[in-house]
Amino acid sequence: MPPADARIVADTLVQADLWGHQSHGVLRLSWYLARLRSGVCTPVAAPKYVVDAGGLAVIDGGDAMGQVLTLHAMNDAIERAKAHGIAAVALRNSNHFGTALYYTLVAARAGCVAFLSTNASPAMAPWGGRRKTVGTNPWSWAAPAGKYAPMVLDIANTGVARGKIYLAKQKGLPIPEGWAIDADGAPTTDPAAAIDGIILPMAGHKGYAIAAMMDMLSGVLTGSQFGTGVSGPYQADRKSGAGQMTIVLDIAKMQPLPEFNARMERMIEELKSVPLAKGHDEVFYPGEIEARNEAKNRRDGILLPEDTLADLAKVAAEMKVPLALHD
Repeated sequence: MPPADARIVADTLVQADLWGHQSHGVLRLSWYLARLRSGVCTPVAAPKYVVDAGGLAVIDGGDAMGQVLTLHAMNDAIERAKAHGIAAVALRNSNHFGTALYYTLVAARAGCVAFLSTNASPAMAPWGGRRKTVGTNPWSWAAPAGKYAPMVLDIANTGVARGKIYLAKQKGLPIPEGWAIDADGAPTTDPAAAIDGIILPMAGHKGYAIAAMMDMLSGVLTGSQFGTGVSGPYQADRKSGAGQMTIVLDIAKMQPLPEFNARMERMIEELKSVPLAKGHDEVFYPGEIEARNEAKNRRDGILLPEDTLADLAKVAAEMKVPLALHD
């Protein structure tokens, strides 16, 4: 990969670890490497515009790294929103991109409200079925919040992100009941059985329905793959086919940005001022925990699972890259 593009991918992985989302951190490095080596992922990104129409664009990513393509699409959407007030940029033939909030936060820091959706390889069954055809299909919203860290949401539509199950497997830990069922349809706490089985949607039929709509936005509408046509980052033998949809609104076109920020501050203060429920020490607004984790981890360092460290050491040795790990 070109050094600048490689740095983007590396930054997304380390940033996920800084936020406390190790399921999307350097744990995934060897998966991406395997896809680049096999040729199903293109190392040099050359996005092509299929549609370029003012506030609307459609980009063909040519199967390059999802991180590079999605950041390009987000920056393009911000520029178009600044010109037109609102912009939508669709991305087809992309790849897995890590954490969605990495990109929506770029827009929030530019004084915009942003939405990003992606589809993913099948992880759960449509509600009432027992065969995997629906991805976790995560989505994110972000907005600036004045003196506070941006308000940002990044969720999958399963009860838990699939990466958290892979992380539990790496750590040798069971998963909670209710996360998944095994291939026979029985509840399981074994992460390996969960990976081979079906991850359950959040909020029952509602999670399935939202996931289906995100696949419509990310796959069908963008002209990319959808449903069973999408492959995951841990599959090194098939092109991804993932698609993404970015929508950005320029706040200044709707109200002065300082006024918006002041209103966001009041909103957050109202959320945090309510009496606490039993067993809770504090009310958090979306994105606050990640901001705190980042500050702490930048100060104290990141603790990675032993299996992740061993995996990094193996990759470094294969690629003849020096690796210095600190206790």
